[in-house]
Amino acid sequence: MSTLLDEVVDLVRIPSVSTGGGDPAALRRAATWLAERLDAAGGEPALVETGGNPLVVGELRSSRREAPTVLIYGHYDVQGPGPLELWDSDPFEPEVRDGRLYGRGTSDDKGNFLPLLRVACELARAGELPVNVRVLVEGEEEAGSLHVNDWILADERGADCAVIFDSLMADERTPAVTVSCRGTVIAAVEVATGSRDLHSGLYGGPALNAAHVLTRMLANVLPGEDGVLRDELRAGVAAPPAEELGAWESLTPGAEVIASAGGRPISDRAASEYYKRTGADASLDVHGLHSGEPDAVRAIVSVTARAKLSVRLAPGQRSEQIGPVLERLLREAAHPDADVGIEVEGTEPASFDPGSPALVAARRALERTCGTPAAIIRLGGSLPILSAFAERRIPAIVSGFALAEDSIHGANESYRLESLELGERAAGELYAELASL
Repeated sequence: MSTLLDEVVDLVRIPSVSTGGGDPAALRRAATWLAERLDAAGGEPALVETGGNPLVVGELRSSRREAPTVLIYGHYDVQGPGPLELWDSDPFEPEVRDGRLYGRGTSDDKGNFLPLLRVACELARAGELPVNVRVLVEGEEEAGSLHVNDWILADERGADCAVIFDSLMADERTPAVTVSCRGTVIAAVEVATGSRDLHSGLYGGPALNAAHVLTRMLANVLPGEDGVLRDELRAGVAAPPAEELGAWESLTPGAEVIASAGGRPISDRAASEYYKRTGADASLDVHGLHSGEPDAVRAIVSVTARAKLSVRLAPGQRSEQIGPVLERLLREAAHPDADVGIEVEGTEPASFDPGSPALVAARRALERTCGTPAAIIRLGGSLPILSAFAERRIPAIVSGFALAEDSIHGANESYRLESLELGERAAGELYAELASL
């Protein structure tokens, strides 16, 4: 009989890349692989066509009357591997080295999610599943979760709670329950100041330079020297409760977290407020700038420039409010004779009550699994699916056993074999605890 490790290896071998250069056939093969596991356990699987990559849905039923329904969510798509020369082994031929499984998707999210599915299937085959398990696995998470939210909002059956293993531990011994994630407002900006680039010796000075226009626009929205955004972009931010603020004091200091990821803090104050700023405040980052030629061979006055930037929205904020403010501030700083195009799109933040019965039960289960009380944390990133669960009033248990050193999205992504074991134990404990809902 195959082990959990065997199954993760099989699934990681499928190059289900949903970002640039991905193969739709490989994505469908991964979806079919999951559906076959569900079918073998009596889960009545279906591939739901979305116009993109299919959703895998199914339901494993408990033999208990009045059993609550738990929706488990994961994603079978992965990021592209990037430059292959940066990998020590083939990203789609997983290898075990020094207690870790290396390969694209081992941590995000195949190795993290699969224990939830495997344990539910095993319990269902044995007639011992204490809850009904509704399964939802998408293939577009890395590309923005284009269709799964529509399915959740339209699903009349709902669920008593959702379980998502697509997150991090607080540290290698401390499990975590993520009770909040930030939303986003993403802006793509294009500036044009003429019909063709100009010789900087003949026209530099009096001619309008698109790069100069764009940098002044960005300067009007960039955070201050200490990394704090201007008030207009922080409107609506909800202060975290004292219980969470106190819990964050026991976590790894922010300066160490930033350094371990290879970064440098803006200031000592910014580092000391790491958890508050990434979990409960808004932030803005410029992700890309382009104008002129990459190697600057010609001395020109650029007449085109573009940038991509985003505001991470804190709980309490809404994209339909902050998006127009961001666009207004950018346009206010633009030169009146420049042609400016701005496209804005957004996703919403989501929060769940750590005192709700489902999340309290999850914390008990995770403590039994790891022998350490679960930390309550907030995710500085965005999980678009959580806004749909929040809208449906389905409490979401967001957890998982990934670590910062797993190199998620990077070369040599890996997942601890110990994390696989923890995920398997946690799944069993969760199903048992959630039976009381």
